[in-house]
Amino acid sequence: MAWATARHILVDTEEECNTLKAEIEKGTSFETVAQSHSKCPSGRDGGDLGQFGPGQMVPEFDKAVFTGNVGVLYGPIQTQFGYHLLEVTSRG
Repeated sequence: MAWATARHILVDTEEECNTLKAEIEKGTSFETVAQSHSKCPSGRDGGDLGQFGPGQMVPEFDKAVFTGNVGVLYGPIQTQFGYHLLEVTSRG
């Protein structure tokens, strides 16, 4: 069965998501940004979502996790919860 591990940052607006993405791309650690800005409880853990399989996340998120490349920063990805930055950390 397919699986992935990922981390994400959840915010309210696309603008904030883009701003945070730029910070990460300039060298600020994903974990630091997640701890400071993510609305998701996973933010306390640097955005770590642990391991999950296809269909366990909302469709927009699931598609990015299981079709995107590992180690690439994706986003903004809009879901019913807000805007996400996403990084797939492993997949098998």
